[in-house]
Amino acid sequence: MAIIKPFKAYRPIEELASKIAALPYDVMNTEEAREMAKGNKYSFLYVDRGEINFPEKVNIYGEEVYKESREVLDKMIENKYYFQDKNSYFYIYRQTMNGKSQVGLVVCASVDDYINNVIKKHEKTRADKELDRINHVDYCDAHTGPIFLTYRENNDISKIINESIKEKPVYDFISDDGNGHTVWVISNKEKIDKLIRLFNHVNYMYIADGHHRIKSAVEVCLKRRRENPNYTGKEGFNYFLAIAYPDSELDVLDYNRTVKDLNGLSKEEFLKAIQKKFIIEKTPNNERFKPNEKHTFGMYIDNEWFKLKAREGTFDKNDPTDRLDVSILQNNLLSPILGIDDPTKSDRIEFIGGIRGLRELEKRANTDMRVSFAMYPTTIEDIMSIADAGKIMPPKSTWFEPKPRSGLFIHKLTEIHE
Repeated sequence: MAIIKPFKAYRPIEELASKIAALPYDVMNTEEAREMAKGNKYSFLYVDRGEINFPEKVNIYGEEVYKESREVLDKMIENKYYFQDKNSYFYIYRQTMNGKSQVGLVVCASVDDYINNVIKKHEKTRADKELDRINHVDYCDAHTGPIFLTYRENNDISKIINESIKEKPVYDFISDDGNGHTVWVISNKEKIDKLIRLFNHVNYMYIADGHHRIKSAVEVCLKRRRENPNYTGKEGFNYFLAIAYPDSELDVLDYNRTVKDLNGLSKEEFLKAIQKKFIIEKTPNNERFKPNEKHTFGMYIDNEWFKLKAREGTFDKNDPTDRLDVSILQNNLLSPILGIDDPTKSDRIEFIGGIRGLRELEKRANTDMRVSFAMYPTTIEDIMSIADAGKIMPPKSTWFEPKPRSGLFIHKLTEIHE
């Protein structure tokens, strides 16, 4: 039974929405954030990546950075770049990329649902990344970036959403990357109450993207509860900003790998070692190989493309984690042959979102890396199965596109939810 709450969002005025909306803070580094925000004083990156308000040598985790994020946010509200809705609403957010739409419901979800495993996770979080967003949320006193949730589709929920998007949107714009962003407000109390009731019949929601953001929201909530032992449960800090998408709306893209060296092996030794666990063959006419089924992989090395196929018996078909392609590659090639036992700590491997395409894998292997691997995408059902089993996916298993923009909705921790 999932709990959702409408809320009084702080939202950009219509004419500034396209300028304020920014990619999530965690898909870029500081230098990239500076470049993206350059020439746009309204960019929400000045809030989400507070360090770009300072000279380049600032400690990005310093207290002054979090204080500056809060000051910039306050000033944006003071300057009336933002306004707050007078009543509590739900919102619909549609993104369009390459002709396909992705439609979700913007809500406040329950911290207790996360604690009680109604909202399920599938990924480990890193303490340093958690602390960064804990400080950001705590200092800003607000949730500034939505958590990306999914759930098994409910036809009655979808019916309300599909009816609502026939109305006039409050925002409708194209971002610099060519993706469309459209927002509607659900202000009808009958619809709001019905959505709340319908989500009571959603057994579980799943974190698609945003594990560090949700963990930071939880930690700030627990901190505020300790500071306010007489809390009622209605306070905003008991909830977090989220966009809930039915599973039918989402596509997971491949999350590819590129490695710096062959761990001391010659190319011939490397290819021979691979053959123990994979069937390996060159692609016809050296065509790029994008896997079109599970347990197959593309490999690019020395200007040559190969197709790899996992041999029978090299993974456990009944284990939802072991049968993942990212696990098969890690357990049978990256670790035993290339010596990358923990990809989260190795500086010899990098991960490339599928949105960049196979040419990026070639480019990297031809320049600063040695060999690249193209993956078949993890599926939404894989994510749910692993979360339902209480297991954790290997790092860098999923890449979602398009990514919801930050800055279109802000939820204040001081709001009271009835």
